[in-house]
Amino acid sequence: MEKIKIITERLKTAQSHQKFYSDVCRRDLEFKEDDWVFLKFFPMKGIMQFGKKGKLSVRYVGPYRIIQRIGQVAYKLELPAEMSLVHPLFHVSILKKVVGDLSFIVPVKATEVNEELTYEEIPIVILDREVRKLRFKEIASVKVLWQNQ
Repeated sequence: MEKIKIITERLKTAQSHQKFYSDVCRRDLEFKEDDWVFLKFFPMKGIMQFGKKGKLSVRYVGPYRIIQRIGQVAYKLELPAEMSLVHPLFHVSILKKVVGDLSFIVPVKATEVNEELTYEEIPIVILDREVRKLRFKEIASVKVLWQNQ
């Protein structure tokens, strides 16, 4: 019985340490109606969405206005017509409050997104051509202006 008590005490101390470290990272977020928030964007692997892919991809999209609070952690956003395929309810962890004046936010040029949440890139003009010479081979590179970039 003594060993069981020692084990349960050690488990409780380990749990309290883990809770302390996890609580440091968490913060309580609460928004009101008519607040403006950014929506966190999770890029899917292999699909280009909202511009660039990879390291330079967009992390937050928006701003969008909160229409209604649903429960303690869910919010309904007012989304534009282009995002009609996306469900308007989002968890509080995906939202980030807009800090500052909304007039300074530059609107993003709208791109036509199909049902798979992808868009087609169309080349407009070839800007530059260059041939790089290495020791044993030559590599041709072309700089292209794309429509949705």
